[in-house]
Amino acid sequence: MFLFLLIAMVVVVAAVTLAVVGGGDSAALPEVAPEQLVDPLPVSRPVGRADVEAVRLPVSPRGYRMADVDEVLSRLGAELAERDARIAELESALAGAQARAVGGPDLFTKPGEEHDQ
Repeated sequence: MFLFLLIAMVVVVAAVTLAVVGGGDSAALPEVAPEQLVDPLPVSRPVGRADVEAVRLPVSPRGYRMADVDEVLSRLGAELAERDARIAELESALAGAQARAVGGPDLFTKPGEEHDQ
């Protein structure tokens, strides 16, 4: 019984090897050009949620291509940094406008005194 299993295993390994290597003119695994990242992130406008959801990174034999992942992540990081800076700028402007609205006239001047601006 052991000899039969050993022979069967050798036959299966040989068949798989021939199928992968290609025993003749027809190649079982033809060469395929590697997938390239098609950048769906827009250049002319800010990146939105739908743009991020549409990103599909090409797969390589060992997972995702690091260069493509790094490119997408750095692009998204730059967008987020730009938005954070804009939000901070708007919050600062809003806080200043609210302070002027709440304070009304300068609280540190006495009535009747002129205030230099």
